[in-house]
Amino acid sequence: MSSELKKTPLYQTFVDSGAKIVEFGGWAMPVQFTSIKEEHNAVRTNIGLFDVSHMGEIIIQGPDAAKFVQYLLSNDTDNLTATKAQYTALCNENGGIIDDLITYKLDENVFLLVVNAGNTEKDFEWMSTQSKDFNVEVLNVSSEYGQLAVQGPNARDLVQEHVEIDVSEMQPFEFKQDVTFFGKNVILSQSGYTGEDGFEIYCKADDAPYLWNEILKHNVVPCGLGARDTLRLEAGLPLHGQDLSETITPYEAGIAFAAKPLIEADFIGKAVLKDQKENGSPRRTVGLEMIDKGIPRTGYEVFDLEGNQIGEITSGTQSPLSGKSIGLALINRDAFEMGKEVIVQVRKRQVKAKIVKKNQISK
Repeated sequence: MSSELKKTPLYQTFVDSGAKIVEFGGWAMPVQFTSIKEEHNAVRTNIGLFDVSHMGEIIIQGPDAAKFVQYLLSNDTDNLTATKAQYTALCNENGGIIDDLITYKLDENVFLLVVNAGNTEKDFEWMSTQSKDFNVEVLNVSSEYGQLAVQGPNARDLVQEHVEIDVSEMQPFEFKQDVTFFGKNVILSQSGYTGEDGFEIYCKADDAPYLWNEILKHNVVPCGLGARDTLRLEAGLPLHGQDLSETITPYEAGIAFAAKPLIEADFIGKAVLKDQKENGSPRRTVGLEMIDKGIPRTGYEVFDLEGNQIGEITSGTQSPLSGKSIGLALINRDAFEMGKEVIVQVRKRQVKAKIVKKNQISK
């Protein structure tokens, strides 16, 4: 493993436990501890624990912080509160997604933006450049934070046992600051990337190994990037760099709920997104389920039954839950029809698939 790769505070813990380490977004991260299937099923049936300390944290603070955050982001940040976070997109002038992220309002003029690991420096530079006309500070504080994700149908009960606040009614993207969890001060966010109930826990970087080990004492399975990817794909959740990119808009990516181009405030990319909201986007993201044998992989071409290329696969895998091969594809808007059969070019073979709902979790 290259010594130049960044390491989370848990890196040595993973090496000592025998986890399989791979490069991801410039980081040395565990792809699996036991098997992807075992870890995946633990999250679907009980509780899994993920290290997501590689995610980036950027603070925007100052007198113009609220105004600047709204200018940067595609969602309506006026809806942020000290207990309600928001999923949103950081867009360029063409409405393309530079990154997708979660925004937390920590104080009246202090916002925490949690960005994707491989995009942290790029996002920080973009935000810093855009801030020149605003009275704000933009700070990359990623090294100060550890982040763990406790996910699964029993995750809420576990967290409840080890905090003094009531988490039973917390809804998606609700969060609480200054929570004591296993004796450590954390931000507790009702969020995740698996399609299951659960929480993301922001702590001091130095506290991450202690919290990791304490949580694992409670019938919790450690999970790597492999299960994280199969879980998010079953749930139809997009991954930046594959399903989201600077040439794909929120309307094309299926995250239209994160774009609010009809609000009064201006934001970067607003004009393009307003046009797509009113007139439709040229492409759309769909779920695919393979009919014939074969796994759809990123970049594979998608054709209609007449042989016309209509798009390409952005993500694909074999679902550990159902055993079916599933994927996400970006196709021409006019080619969409739920249940429609299409052809995926899997290497030299043409393989039949059908358009289905993106959320493939069947319970």
